[in-house]
Amino acid sequence: MFSKVLIANRGEIAIRIARALQEMGIASVAVYSELDRDALHPTCAQEAYNLGEGPAAENYLNIEKILDVARRSGAQAIHPGYGFLAENAPFAQACGDAGIVFIGPPASAIEAMGSKTRARELMKAAGVPIVPGTTEPVESVEDAMTIATEQIGFPVAVKAAGGGGGKGFRVALTADELQSAFEGASREGEKFFSDPTVYLERYLPDPRHVEVQVLADRHGNVIHLGERDCSIQRRHQKVIEESPAPEWIVDETLRAKIGKIGVEAARAVNYVGAGTIEGLLQDGEYFFLEMNTRVQVEHCVTEMTTGIDIVKEGIKAAAGEQLSVSQADIHLRGHAIECRINAEDASKNFAPAPGKIGAYSEPKGPGVRVDSGVSAGGEVSPMYDPMVAKLIVWDSDREAATKRMLRALEEYEIEGLKTLIPFHKALLATDQWAKGETCRDLLEDKAWLKTLAFEKPPAKDEEDETPTVEQSYTVEVSGRRFDVRVVGPPPPAGGASASLNGSSPAASRAPKRSERKPQSAGGPDTLESPLQGNMWKVLVKQGDAVTEGQLLCIIEAMKMENEITAHKAGTIVELPISEGAPIAAGAPIATIKSAD
Repeated sequence: MFSKVLIANRGEIAIRIARALQEMGIASVAVYSELDRDALHPTCAQEAYNLGEGPAAENYLNIEKILDVARRSGAQAIHPGYGFLAENAPFAQACGDAGIVFIGPPASAIEAMGSKTRARELMKAAGVPIVPGTTEPVESVEDAMTIATEQIGFPVAVKAAGGGGGKGFRVALTADELQSAFEGASREGEKFFSDPTVYLERYLPDPRHVEVQVLADRHGNVIHLGERDCSIQRRHQKVIEESPAPEWIVDETLRAKIGKIGVEAARAVNYVGAGTIEGLLQDGEYFFLEMNTRVQVEHCVTEMTTGIDIVKEGIKAAAGEQLSVSQADIHLRGHAIECRINAEDASKNFAPAPGKIGAYSEPKGPGVRVDSGVSAGGEVSPMYDPMVAKLIVWDSDREAATKRMLRALEEYEIEGLKTLIPFHKALLATDQWAKGETCRDLLEDKAWLKTLAFEKPPAKDEEDETPTVEQSYTVEVSGRRFDVRVVGPPPPAGGASASLNGSSPAASRAPKRSERKPQSAGGPDTLESPLQGNMWKVLVKQGDAVTEGQLLCIIEAMKMENEITAHKAGTIVELPISEGAPIAAGAPIATIKSAD
């Protein structure tokens, strides 16, 4: 077994790995960027090394710097966690060339599964069912149009060959949307995975996202730990996961089938360590989607239902030990749910909301686990992903686990940040969740999302003269009814007027006198940035005539592209933005003058 391991990551996963190493009696080495100097994860290891300033490409993604720290610290192995270099085949190979063990699969497996087109070829050859589509890269929009029109049909998914985690995934519902989807997927593939190539798949309109956790060692042992249902997603990225899937969705027969597919897929690439086979389930058919050759964000729910420490098993496998359990030892017990507590504003279509944290208190009690990377006074930076923590609960069944999660969410206190806590509380209280639906209609319904803008009232002070009352509304969205309880100012005299598909207007506290600001000089003509980030792409120029809803620019923040559209029709008379430049929340993007 190793005596010292370097953790090539940050945040909650770095802390999770450090704790596992400590319990195994292994010394840990942390790395951090200058931006993370005061972060929590460097304090959780025995040693910590500064990787320098700049974006991730200059520190967490810099292979030479990581290997240099490994040599200087005397680390025998490197654990990449997830993200950054976790699925980087050249990095795994460089570790081996330097005589350092990469805690994960061999570079050949990462390379095979890292290219989604190559993975589809391998799985098809191994008899694993794949979603209908291409197994070769599609070179141009024209080729994509021919394939989509003559072979696949619309809607079609355009996916980056090196993509994952929702990056490089665009959908064209019609032929008119194909060029935008093709260019967007290619752009994200190049940005996040240094690979602009894309391929096409049939787009399944409302599938369940069901994945299976696998473990493998160097002695030929491969097992699965049952499935996780990760169907609750926004922008093709997961926000709630559970294990197992609802029993009326995946029964024992289907579980065995999915598990067999996972084991066969892992064997096909001589896999070692912890990995996940992701798939789509629709109308009883299960299709291979992709393999994540690393520990997953949501590995925690499987740990709660199986009692297996997935991180430790991966470390043992990398050290050459056999798995500590066999397939016959795996039994699922109870039900676990994970909510990703991201710094995002669901009421603004999940816009990133980085910032500093004020008071911070995590929920506790039986069956509650919090994997976090922050503390009071910390900061969620726009330079990295928006995750604050993962809240995981376990109970005897799905209904009981849901109630426990709602209790834990109520206890969670995070001041200074907008997070997904209001979203999680609202969604887990719906009939759709109780019935085990994908809830896709809710996550795409902006009217419902806007009802999540309510905040708890501030502490009373002498400047706050607005009375506060509790109100209950029945909101009808897409033919479904929800009970919403909000705390805010009373409705205006004469009663609240109806809006938002029959709901009452969003209640929010009136600003204090000191907070009230005059309208910007541009008035309603000026479009302001809803978030802080970097201007990734500008699609218009000064003097252009635009229509309401037209795409003006794309802001990259916290590993997400955010499309900014025109708030009105007219002519752009001012455009104080440029590609590659940072932009602050509230900064002007464009001034648009109406024709009249």
